[in-house]
Amino acid sequence: MNASSPEKDFRKIGIVGMGYVGLPLAVAFAESGREVIGLEANASRVEALNRSESYIEDIPSETLARLDDRMKATGDYAELADCEAVIICVPTPLTGSREPDLSYLESAADNLAEVMTPGQTIVLESTTYPGTTRGLLATTLEAGGRKTGTDFHLAFSPERIDPGR
Repeated sequence: MNASSPEKDFRKIGIVGMGYVGLPLAVAFAESGREVIGLEANASRVEALNRSESYIEDIPSETLARLDDRMKATGDYAELADCEAVIICVPTPLTGSREPDLSYLESAADNLAEVMTPGQTIVLESTTYPGTTRGLLATTLEAGGRKTGTDFHLAFSPERIDPGR
């Protein structure tokens, strides 16, 4: 299968990581009329989002309630399988020795590799160093014989927000 499709409409979007970067992005997609599946590892956050309760100051609970019919939170990666695009917004903090901690990204990549389907577009939005998309992410997603650009698309769109501020 050739995944090339320059005019995809992306009606169903998956967001991995519903924190300071992922939740506002999910809201923006839902406000544009798209269906959004938000993957969050923290079960209490999943429950809060599905009750339309925000835990992020910039996103009022009223906004989540208004978008309730287009946004769903889950802890199950399998629910991302039928998304046309999946955007990874997991934290990439620095370790005590000032090295990037890519464990959240590694976990997301491993879990996505298990459920991704032909034609999906995977976007890394987590801030990280050059080469992470091709090195870590592409290598993990290509396990099992998939090819970037043929079986799925891969992109990098670095977030410019500083979640610590």
